[in-house]
Amino acid sequence: MADYIHVSVAWPYANGDLHAGHLAGAYLPADIFARYHRLRGNHVLMVSGSDAHGTPISVEADKRGITAQALFTHYHERFLETQRQLGVSYDLFTHTDTENHHRIARDIFTLLNERGYLYRETQQQFYSESEGRFLPDRYVEGTCPVCGFENARGDQCDNCGSLLNALDLIHPRSKLDGTPPVIRETEHYFLELGRLVPQLQTYLQDKQHWREAVLNETLKNVADLRGDPSPRH
Repeated sequence: MADYIHVSVAWPYANGDLHAGHLAGAYLPADIFARYHRLRGNHVLMVSGSDAHGTPISVEADKRGITAQALFTHYHERFLETQRQLGVSYDLFTHTDTENHHRIARDIFTLLNERGYLYRETQQQFYSESEGRFLPDRYVEGTCPVCGFENARGDQCDNCGSLLNALDLIHPRSKLDGTPPVIRETEHYFLELGRLVPQLQTYLQDKQHWREAVLNETLKNVADLRGDPSPRH
């Protein structure tokens, strides 16, 4: 009997051209996997798209003096052409700025909130007084607290590879104008993942066709969840 195979491929930020790492690390392996299962007679749905939302796009757009929409549209079209030339066999390659995506994202958020799976929490974040705006992680640079690299981003140090919290940077500065930001409180919504652990464990129990290492790692991560988007370390 034919299986139903959903191949969900990483969504690239549309802030620059695809490079060899994208192609070799994510898209060509996924395409090989999808083609294999089609040859086996399985029902395959291979989907992905361009991520139109995120600080990498707005940072690059600000740098070029254009809108995020203009930057995203340009690179989404280039993604489509690159994949066409490579022959990557997507059943659907879309993007996150469609009306359908907006509606579904809104509906999911509303439903989770109505059922009590979301909660609000106040956090500290850098704020640019000169620009009058909060600064997401990639809008902040500074010295890495791990290796001392002076141009670490607020989310990661490209020199040592450490994942960072922007507030831990030494001598932080705004990527917009180089001025030192101040710390202000801001409110965010979080998903109460801990409440979903039983449902996730039930879902995983019959996944014996998964590779053992993948299943065990997933079960470990699920058991370690707390009420925010990250596993507890």
